[in-house]
Amino acid sequence: MKRARIVVPVFLVLLAPALALASDEGGAHGSSLLWHLINHALVVGVIGYFARTPIRTYMAERRQDIEAGIDAARRELSEAESRLVACNDRMASLDREIEEIRRTVHAQAETERERLLADARVAAERIRRDAHAAVEQELRRAREDLRSEAAEMAVRLAGDLLKRQVTDSDRARLVDEFVERVESSPPAAATRS
Repeated sequence: MKRARIVVPVFLVLLAPALALASDEGGAHGSSLLWHLINHALVVGVIGYFARTPIRTYMAERRQDIEAGIDAARRELSEAESRLVACNDRMASLDREIEEIRRTVHAQAETERERLLADARVAAERIRRDAHAAVEQELRRAREDLRSEAAEMAVRLAGDLLKRQVTDSDRARLVDEFVERVESSPPAAATRS
């Protein structure tokens, strides 16, 4: 029933110009044209009848493809909108994230600064102690050197003084005193037994 509704108007649309031409020319020539139009209409009808199923199949497939494309586009649009919302949310929170990163970096820098200062204080204290110990050691060495030099100088001065003040008679008297002491002291072997 639906087919007849479509086929009859199409047939009439195709046949109308031919009938108009045939009525203008009239006669035998017009009937020949009429037969050509009828033949043409039959060919178109047969082609339409046999091509109807492949055309419907093609149109149905095309419709399904278009609907699938529309559905895919809707899904992609939905995904894009959700990504847009996520990006907008991310951008809204970006200032907070940047501020949080700044605070974290500042805190880490402050911690690192404190650690470096503490290390520097420890190193400075160690250097100060080492320098103090080195100064003390140098002072001891300088004192020992001064004592040694002073002792040598005292011995030299005493020797020079003795050379100038001790005479030959003083030397002879010292030797005599030494000999008397040696003679008056008990022998070493007798004291041990």
